[in-house]
Amino acid sequence: MRHTPREASPRRYLMCPPAHFKVTYSINPWMDPTKPVDVPLAVAQWEDLRDRYLALGHTVEILTPSRGLPDMVFAANGATVVDGRVLGAKFAYPERSEEASAHLDWFRAHGYADLDLRLPEHVNEGEGDFAVTASWILAGRGFRSSPLAADEAQEFFGRPVIGLELVDPRYYHLDTALCVLDDARDEIMYFPEAFSRGSRAVLERLFPDALKVTDEDAAVLGLNAVSDGRHVLLPQAAVGLYAPLRARGFEPIGMDLSELLKGGGSVKCCTQELRV
Repeated sequence: MRHTPREASPRRYLMCPPAHFKVTYSINPWMDPTKPVDVPLAVAQWEDLRDRYLALGHTVEILTPSRGLPDMVFAANGATVVDGRVLGAKFAYPERSEEASAHLDWFRAHGYADLDLRLPEHVNEGEGDFAVTASWILAGRGFRSSPLAADEAQEFFGRPVIGLELVDPRYYHLDTALCVLDDARDEIMYFPEAFSRGSRAVLERLFPDALKVTDEDAAVLGLNAVSDGRHVLLPQAAVGLYAPLRARGFEPIGMDLSELLKGGGSVKCCTQELRV
């Protein structure tokens, strides 16, 4: 399938500098506290991503990092914003639990009304496990988010939410196994083997023309990417995705976030979208 996607539309993102980034615990298969982290390099790589967004015409808001919360750089996990409404996060691990209030404090300080903010009852890790298209919100579960989080999101946002079961611990969040390429056209790419048999069947039914990603590209977190409908910013090591994306009319842009990968995140993990 080849098509020319719509022109990229300006996006608004929330990011958090990795000033205090380090790996002192392990809560996903990528984290190894014995491997040292080069913080200046992590900051430089993060700044490159931020500057690329700005060069593409997007807006980047900044969440101030907190000492003692080394994973705050992975801002996608702190909330999900749809139609200007904010569903906060409730983290599965205590090491990250204080990040949730830091995110909600940021939204309150930036003019979001309490009516449009929700502190969740059920465990969800923000856009780590929620992906948004025009027709659906896709909700990952199985490792870090509760199955009940999907119902909570549906009630709060008033949009249909589709639950998807993750079965491979390497792909512990939905944003490591699936990426929305064109939200307006319900176009995605995903790694089928990360999902249960039933969830694969659902994805086939909802997205019959989706780009299916190989194990080689998924294994370097190639799906932890961000698309504005035209430009796809993705880990530069996912070399097998460049040609298929170009064939569909997208412009892949490889990013080096190798230091942040030591914490189990890449482009998408660092990027929360503020949808209005």
